[in-house]
Amino acid sequence: MLYRLVVALITLSINAVAYGSLVLDFSGTADPVLTVETDASSGLQAIYVAPETTGLTISVRGEGAENAIWLRFTASGAAYAEQVGNGATLHDVTGDCGYAVETGGRRTYFWLADYSTAPAEPGELTVTDAGCDGTELIYTGTAPRMVAYAINGRPIEIDRGIKLTYMTLEESETGFVQKSVAEDMAYITGTVHAGAPLCATTFTLTADRFLSQWGREITVTSDRLTPVAVSAITSAEQQNRENLNEQNGDGTDGSFGGSAPCPMEFHAEVTDAAVFTEWQLATDVEFENITMRERTTDFNYTFTEAGTYYVRFEAADASGACSFFSDTYTVSIGESRLRCPNAFSPGASEGVNDVWCVSYRSLTEFDCTIFNRWGVKIYHFDDPAGGWDGRYRGKLVPPGVYYYVIKARGADGVNYNLSGDINIIGSR
Repeated sequence: MLYRLVVALITLSINAVAYGSLVLDFSGTADPVLTVETDASSGLQAIYVAPETTGLTISVRGEGAENAIWLRFTASGAAYAEQVGNGATLHDVTGDCGYAVETGGRRTYFWLADYSTAPAEPGELTVTDAGCDGTELIYTGTAPRMVAYAINGRPIEIDRGIKLTYMTLEESETGFVQKSVAEDMAYITGTVHAGAPLCATTFTLTADRFLSQWGREITVTSDRLTPVAVSAITSAEQQNRENLNEQNGDGTDGSFGGSAPCPMEFHAEVTDAAVFTEWQLATDVEFENITMRERTTDFNYTFTEAGTYYVRFEAADASGACSFFSDTYTVSIGESRLRCPNAFSPGASEGVNDVWCVSYRSLTEFDCTIFNRWGVKIYHFDDPAGGWDGRYRGKLVPPGVYYYVIKARGADGVNYNLSGDINIIGSR
């Protein structure tokens, strides 16, 4: 198993590292040796990355340094370390192996990687496949895997800190906005995989963090990519009515709906590649029975019939290969109801029972006429949210019995033909 090591780099301006009273000095290279921190379970004090090991020497300073013993080990582990030198300085330095320096009976272990044996080299970055879920690029340069080994022989991947950056779109409170994406890679073997951008963009590869520390960073940019991936932001809003006598919402099982007529506004904002856009209305949640299609991003619809309806938005690119489906919006319209009171008291107590009105739900047609006992028409209204305030020609009518005749139709197809009396109590 190869363990990946997240790299933290420290530039050694004087190429010296201290371990308590023990100090290691690196010399013989124009660029500094870099430190890669590692976990304690590796048994290593650190991993060092040298630009090259030709001409490199390692010295130790501290108590007992003049009698230091140097040992070297490979991927087999420190148990198989062999002595390669004595004294404060080791001249016979090779890379891509581990070292132990023993002073005063105590050993300090580290791994030395030779960057020149696995260098990052420049090349071209080309998009070879732009898909709905991701993008594939080819890098003709090199940035091979770098591996160190713990004292027990466990492999540790040295993260080169290669970055691939590009632009995409993300949701915000006001819609889609551009954002920069940075994807990290430990190494490159030719093929580079990235996400699927939602806007036109180029891809920029930066390699690697070691070259960056040495001032020789490689940066290469691809040609501009036209996006094919599709996404959308959708919303639904119900136009609520604040009618106290309307039984809105009672008996529904969805997040939208209630009493008909129920006007709804649906809106979608799409990303750059979306060419096909469509709102779909169905009577089944699987959308096998789609009863309406609106090829637009804004869809207004008034639900006038009882039942449960499902609405979703679809978007696709020009080829139809990449598509997006929104979450499903459920709209439940309840069965109709109509109840009529038989008494009210206009003028008796202001604001209390001073308007005669029906209690209703899901009425799509309504007509009400009120007569006095001699059959004279004294009031008419055709909105069930309305009512009669007990006045005729601007004045309150006297207490007594009046009559109503109502014809209405519900969203569920039920016809109402109602008539009855209205008792006016205590008007002044």
